[in-house]
Amino acid sequence: MITDIRSQFNKNFTAEKYEAFLKDVASDFGFSPTFRIAETPFFIPEKLKNQLLEASNQVVDFIKRPDFKDITQRAIDLNTEVPNEDLHTEFLAVDFGICEENGEIVPKLIEVQGFPSIFNFQFDLFQKFRSHYPFLEDYTPFFDGIDESNYFDLLKKVILNGYQESEVILLEIEPEKQNTKIDFYYCRRDIGIPFICVTKIIKEGKALFYRNDAGEKIRIKRIYNRVIFDELDLRNDLQLEFSFQEELDVEWAGHPNWYTRISKFILPYLQGDYFIETKLLSELDKIPTDLENYVLKPLFSFSGTGVVFHVTPEAIQSVKEKDLYILQKKVHYKPVIKAPDGEIKVEVRMLALWPKDQENPQFVCNLSRLSRGEMIGVKFNKDKDWVGGSIGLFKK
Repeated sequence: MITDIRSQFNKNFTAEKYEAFLKDVASDFGFSPTFRIAETPFFIPEKLKNQLLEASNQVVDFIKRPDFKDITQRAIDLNTEVPNEDLHTEFLAVDFGICEENGEIVPKLIEVQGFPSIFNFQFDLFQKFRSHYPFLEDYTPFFDGIDESNYFDLLKKVILNGYQESEVILLEIEPEKQNTKIDFYYCRRDIGIPFICVTKIIKEGKALFYRNDAGEKIRIKRIYNRVIFDELDLRNDLQLEFSFQEELDVEWAGHPNWYTRISKFILPYLQGDYFIETKLLSELDKIPTDLENYVLKPLFSFSGTGVVFHVTPEAIQSVKEKDLYILQKKVHYKPVIKAPDGEIKVEVRMLALWPKDQENPQFVCNLSRLSRGEMIGVKFNKDKDWVGGSIGLFKK
């Protein structure tokens, strides 16, 4: 969208440079990410950057409402409640599709999560792009107040909360098998905390422990939580010594309840130019006649499971728990990235950190996902190039 830098990047791009770029990423830990990394960053003009920030802060305004917990208690009741919830989430990920409306480019909210994303990998991905394309020196993925020198200061503040690195763990289900495992490796390298499987946690009374590489038993004071209950609930094969629902003598870096509260559950409440018409099925007066313009989504699902893109009246009528599904109007993604052989659609995930002592979250960087398919996502982009995960860059 910034034509001069787009032209310069495309002229400098070669398949050989892309392969060298991927090998550089793989060289850090001896493996390549299991998700596809796109060939290019997304170059974001100032106007769109400001729109993304404005839209994201409107989401924050809703989350900060005094009655927010009352509004979202139903989401907790329908899922798993974890004790000792804190005052606000410490992580925020807000996804926008870059769309066209009335001939204008505009971001439209797709999803919002009170959950960490790949904060570490995105930092290092930017370093790789800049290393292989030195002319990107005047571009940055960081928002005002954040740069390379203080990014990790804020991230460490949120994750560690003053504890020693050995007292904090990244918790996940079989982390070595997760699609985002490269982020865990970068987190271990850059923050200094280990990543531990839920099945390796030792429980003694209310205290939790793990064993380090030397076999020593270490008390866990704080958990950087990456466990999603939608996935955990499906894993009946896992043997855990502890339960998330019990009182534990541990702090959460990203209390699990916020994943449930800040989710698709809040989409029907959000109104404005940046938000999409969304209704709970239980509050639907009548089925729209133009269902081709809608998508049916479960409120709580893992990695897009259960989403119906081609909605029929029968699909709506077959839903038994109608307060667990939303009907959302489709948005029209505008292909805004010019590839050598066509144009590419994109989503931008705005990433925020919210330290316990701050009144507001701070948007720090972003993640971009590129697509040639009908929708954003792996299954719509198989065997295509110039698609996958990337990062949005702004002019400094």
